[in-house]
Amino acid sequence: MRDHAHIYKGTECNDIRERNREMKKTENGETEKTTQKTPMDKKKKKKIIRRCVLGGIAAVIVLFMTVNSIAAKNAGVVVYTTAAAVGDIEQTLNTSGTVKSEETKTYFAPVAVEIGTVDVAAGDSIKKGQPLVTYDAEALESAKQVAELKLQANEGGYESSIYKNNKYIAELGEANINLEVLEQQITDSENYVKELEQKINDKKTWLAHEGTLLQISLLDWSDQPGSEEYLNLQKLIQYNTYEQQNNEEILAWQKEVELYQEKIAAYKEYRSEMKSQKSSSEGGSMDSGSKSQLEANTQMERIESQKTLDAMEEVANGILADFDGVVTEVEAVEGSTPQEGTKLVTVESTEKVKVAITVSKYDLEKIELGQTVSIDIGGKKYDGEVTKINRMATTNQSGAAVVGAEIEISNPDSDIYLGVEARVEIHTAKAEGVVMIPVEVINTDMEGDFVFVAENGVVAKKRITTGISSDSYSEVVEGLAEGEAVIMTMGQDLTEGMPVTAIPQN
Repeated sequence: MRDHAHIYKGTECNDIRERNREMKKTENGETEKTTQKTPMDKKKKKKIIRRCVLGGIAAVIVLFMTVNSIAAKNAGVVVYTTAAAVGDIEQTLNTSGTVKSEETKTYFAPVAVEIGTVDVAAGDSIKKGQPLVTYDAEALESAKQVAELKLQANEGGYESSIYKNNKYIAELGEANINLEVLEQQITDSENYVKELEQKINDKKTWLAHEGTLLQISLLDWSDQPGSEEYLNLQKLIQYNTYEQQNNEEILAWQKEVELYQEKIAAYKEYRSEMKSQKSSSEGGSMDSGSKSQLEANTQMERIESQKTLDAMEEVANGILADFDGVVTEVEAVEGSTPQEGTKLVTVESTEKVKVAITVSKYDLEKIELGQTVSIDIGGKKYDGEVTKINRMATTNQSGAAVVGAEIEISNPDSDIYLGVEARVEIHTAKAEGVVMIPVEVINTDMEGDFVFVAENGVVAKKRITTGISSDSYSEVVEGLAEGEAVIMTMGQDLTEGMPVTAIPQN
């Protein structure tokens, strides 16, 4: 197309030259042509001259490019380079999230009293101390009197129960003390009788054993029935038999056993009387469990009544907002009497505000608690800090695993709207005084990252280790030095050792 234009413009120039020659022939008296040519318009003539000039310039450019192409075959491919520079680089993570309140409070009905007015509606912006709901003054005063009477009746009932219980305390105490002594006496006496019976059994066993030994010895002397030894053994056997029946120690112990058995019987009889006395006393008195229950119930009723009175005192001027915020829900109804604990109003704070975001698994390693954040909400800038990173991933609408995180806004104001979108820039890392290069010059293959550099008129391939990256630059931890000419490939097919002509770029 460029060649066709050049030919067209050359034809116009020839036409001008031809007209000039004809004019000169006329001036010299030469024979004119039969057909007279009309003089050319000046504007058209200027336009044609301008085209001729442009055509000449185009021809020069074509000639220059042709010469340059021939020279390039001998000088190498022209490449543009950028110098590896030393400077500061900051890595950020840009995303968006939703503005939410860090503090939400739901106000419940503290008393079952008729509501006078509901002073807010959902969506209202409120200030700390502003009334949300007020109670009917007459209904509140009546409820206060009922609570005071209930407290008074509770105290009177407790005092009456304690008085009746004290009436039986003395008798019950006496019976308990006597029963404790009797139980000990019975136990001690029964144990002593067991000891005496053991002694009796041991003595009888010993005497029987001695008798057996004497009988054995008598058998040994049975072949000498008239000997002195035989006769003495017979006497000893007779004495042993007597002792087994009439031993003084055994008889004394047996008598003592009988005496203590009589005492035990008396103790047990007296114990029955004390048990009867105790039973009759317990019928009119409270045990420790019943008394504890009475005291606990009385104390709980006292606390509940006092709590109701305190609540009525607190809401005498209505239920007031605890902080600046936005009303998100209203269930209170004027003229109704909600039960204690019924939800009335929900408020979300605008004093403590956060931005909730989600982070992909690829960006998760970049964020950590305490990182500073630049926040944009509706064109207004705020400062923030990463305060929470969830320890469990969820799935987004696309089915990808994401992790939730929260950014606390350090300087919230009244211009913030809850629920709107916020753009955030998390400052994840920063490196100062490091070698850095544009991210677009970095190439990657199976072995890792590399760049092409121009060295002594040829291409050199250098492996690099990268660090943090910004949107434009990447840190080079290893593989490049400051000032090295990194080739900006721009789609060129480069190979190591290829001759090039490097043109530095700013």
